[in-house]
Amino acid sequence: MPFDLHHLLLVYTAYIVGAASPGPSNMRIMAVAMHRGRRAALVLAAGVISGSFFWGAMAATGVSAVLTQYANALTLLKILGGAYLLFLAFKAARSAMTSSEQVERAIAATPDVSGVRLYQRGLLMHLTNPKALLGWVATMTLGLGAHATPQTVAVILAGCAVLSVNIFCGYAIVFSTTPMIRAYRRARRWIEGTLAAVYATAGVKLLWSRT
Repeated sequence: MPFDLHHLLLVYTAYIVGAASPGPSNMRIMAVAMHRGRRAALVLAAGVISGSFFWGAMAATGVSAVLTQYANALTLLKILGGAYLLFLAFKAARSAMTSSEQVERAIAATPDVSGVRLYQRGLLMHLTNPKALLGWVATMTLGLGAHATPQTVAVILAGCAVLSVNIFCGYAIVFSTTPMIRAYRRARRWIEGTLAAVYATAGVKLLWSRT
């Protein structure tokens, strides 16, 4: 069946709104970009993108829709995601309460995190994020009707994959620019405090949510 371009644009728009809106993954990429630079942020973004591809593939095959019907599986995912977000909130809050001089000394004394570790952190963040799972389920439900063909699935997945790369890598690139890094250094405590609040709020919501 021929592709409905208007429908595809609706699906892509819905995906952009969900993926680009400020959330734990985007905020984490922003923080790493301003704190550790573009390369580290891009590696972290690659992990997030891989997690997004995984949930996209699961949604396309219907596996994730089945998963959402099992309360125990979704509850476990929420607990893991909520606990990880609270851990990030603790780290951001501790950084916000630390002076710039102490932060600089700590960074100088701490060996650089390997690219593999950064990638794993990005992947873990997205794999334990129920919103990423549910977002993909909503996207594929919107995009796939009763008469959807394999070609339709492929076009939706390919388009969302391209959007995912551009969105998450875009955050890494934009927030690793010199003006952004300077702004981060000037307002580091406020930024870290905001990150802590975002992570804590998201974590508590996950742990307390029932649906």
